[in-house]
Amino acid sequence: MSKSHSRGRACVVALAAAFVLAVPATAVAAPSGAPAPAPSAGGVTAAVTAKLLDQAANAADTRLRAAEADDTRVTISRRDGQQWAFGTAVILAPHEEGMYPAGWVFVAHRERAGWRVGFDGEGAFAGLAEAAPSTVVSQQERGVFTTPSPMYANGDYRTGMRLPYGVGQSWYFSGGPHGWAGSDSPWSSIDLAGGDQRVLAARGGTAYTMCRGWIRVIHDRGYATDYYHLWNNINVNGAGVGEGAYLGDTGTDVTCGGAANGRHVHFALRQNNVYVPMRGHNLGKWVIMPGSGTYQGYALHGSTWVNVGGALYNYGALGLNQGVIDSNGGGSVNRRTGPGTGYAIAGSVADGATVTVACSANGTTHSGRWGTTSLWNRLTDGSWVTDAYMWTGSSGPINGWC
Repeated sequence: MSKSHSRGRACVVALAAAFVLAVPATAVAAPSGAPAPAPSAGGVTAAVTAKLLDQAANAADTRLRAAEADDTRVTISRRDGQQWAFGTAVILAPHEEGMYPAGWVFVAHRERAGWRVGFDGEGAFAGLAEAAPSTVVSQQERGVFTTPSPMYANGDYRTGMRLPYGVGQSWYFSGGPHGWAGSDSPWSSIDLAGGDQRVLAARGGTAYTMCRGWIRVIHDRGYATDYYHLWNNINVNGAGVGEGAYLGDTGTDVTCGGAANGRHVHFALRQNNVYVPMRGHNLGKWVIMPGSGTYQGYALHGSTWVNVGGALYNYGALGLNQGVIDSNGGGSVNRRTGPGTGYAIAGSVADGATVTVACSANGTTHSGRWGTTSLWNRLTDGSWVTDAYMWTGSSGPINGWC
């Protein structure tokens, strides 16, 4: 498939345009246009618990459908009198292989008939977040919860993220793309182990402790990342964290359910409120690719290919206006004085090198690892390189047209 058709990457299903936090694949979310949920009588904890049990009853996995009140965790982190509440709500999973918890952020408002609760992923959530006082939903969070996010996953795979450990370290790629719960789809998650064991935020954002061992960080451009099995995880409640902020240590914690063998971090990618395939996304200047089955696969840095079980060196985040040279077999790629092979050679750039794109234009057509394209990128030094030999994460210009 040509670059003009998403560079041969798998197409991601279009998601709702309103930004609300991710809904796990194991649960059913109300559609964005659905009517607001009816208020629930009783205390806020009881109201949120009732909503969790309703989510469990509609879960895709039959083992989650058996959840009872004792299998839920409601953490109220902020209140404004008796009228507003904010926190996290989690359905615990059985302690079995292939099981993972499901979690949401919630806003609740007490009305005459009782508590109206909105989970992220529901149409009512953004409205409640907008109406809540700043003591319950901060200005920063309100911007995250109510601002529509563009559908970058439909052909734009840039994340601006590093791998979730120290730049310059190499950790083992211990598990290739698999589902949040292992064998489920989409294959949103990878496992990473080794190094100094310190798990760090892949990009800056707003962080929440979903429950012990599980941190979620909400980033820009609709992305969020989940980190599970942590030991000594930080306790955060909507705090801003920078790229590289310490979140916890690799571990085998399964307080919220599931199973784990050997210290690692179960690292998952979300966008526009659902888990999304890891395939084709760039982390630490590696493009993550799946295998034929769960936990298989490989990662590419230029033409360097590392299979599961190998080590991934963390080069740091790839800028949103940057690309990685991929000569599709090693060596180097020619730089030209203009957008085509009819222009003079102005030097070369090595496979795996990071380059910064100033703008793009159409020129002669070429084929590379990711497809066929006529797009050429003008680098900041004034030379040109065909997009066929550069991974940018997009099938089009990443910094405008020249």
